[in-house]
Amino acid sequence: MPFIQVKVIENVFSDDQKKEMIQKLTDAMVGIEGENMRAVTWCVVEEVRSGSWGIAGNPLSTADVKASAEGGP
Repeated sequence: MPFIQVKVIENVFSDDQKKEMIQKLTDAMVGIEGENMRAVTWCVVEEVRSGSWGIAGNPLSTADVKASAEGGP
């Protein structure tokens, strides 16, 4: 049974966006493995505390991700 694990920084995505991620990622796996796998495809969206995720040696915050999504630095 497929298990999809997604990690995101807390407070970036709404509950509706996380629901959409789960639906679309499940659809992607079903597209690869076939419709019979839908019922046994697990998807978990885990939120990581702001500042507990790093990139290029620097901690990344919720504000950093939101600014990046808006076209900021």
